Amino acid sequence: MDLSLVERKRKVKSILVSQPEAQVGNVPYLQLAEKHKIKLDFRPFIEVKGVSAADFRKDKIAIIEFKSFIFTSRNAIENFFRMCEEMRVTINPNWKFFCTSEAVAFYLQKFIPYRKRKIYPAKSNINDLVPTLKKQRGEHFLMPTSDVLNPEVPAALEAANIKWTRAVMFQTLAANLSDLTEVKYDMLVFFSPEGIKSLFKNFPGFVQEGTRIAAFGSTTRQAAQEHNLILDIIVPSPKFASMAQALEAYVDEANKGK
Repeated sequence: MDLSLVERKRKVKSILVSQPEAQVGNVPYLQLAEKHKIKLDFRPFIEVKGVSAADFRKDKIAIIEFKSFIFTSRNAIENFFRMCEEMRVTINPNWKFFCTSEAVAFYLQKFIPYRKRKIYPAKSNINDLVPTLKKQRGEHFLMPTSDVLNPEVPAALEAANIKWTRAVMFQTLAANLSDLTEVKYDMLVFFSPEGIKSLFKNFPGFVQEGTRIAAFGSTTRQAAQEHNLILDIIVPSPKFASMAQALEAYVDEANKGK
């Protein structure tokens, strides 16, 4: 390990996770905080604003012309069904839904009966989903997205010659974090490049110094590096598939005997 990272591995007393608190996946973080008596806060650094039906119509995309849909996030699911309701589109029981992870697929049951024959989850990302999409010969997929799309997604679909149409149904904006101006944390945890951008939009004079940074995903890592941040935790990695696992290992070592 780089010596500078070793020197930075001081005791962790407080962590800010840049996502909403009310998520099932947050349980491991809460357990970690209890184990090490850490101050743990959740705060989304980004907020989602739905595109209006009037603005969506300008893109001349007819949802009813599609039978198969690709979802990469819960926000995409939320806004897809919102748009269907606003545009009075009836949900067809024969529609097929392809999701980049089981967690995203599971979220569908909030809106429709969870029918395994119509829902196809991948393990964790778009590359895992591509083989399933390729089996749907001749199918044209609609993908509801934010105005910001991970470039790995279209790259994977184009490389596999998947016929698809992007439908921008919501915008990703920087949240107002002005109330955190005087609050300091030992570690900040990010899951998207938009979260990194929000940090610097809210605090343009941010200086990292001893603040540890954890980043999930290649695009988040790239955004952090573009802002000259030192990354103390990078996930996924050969050792850790989840952020919770990586955080636990880091804190276990950093707080050992302290």
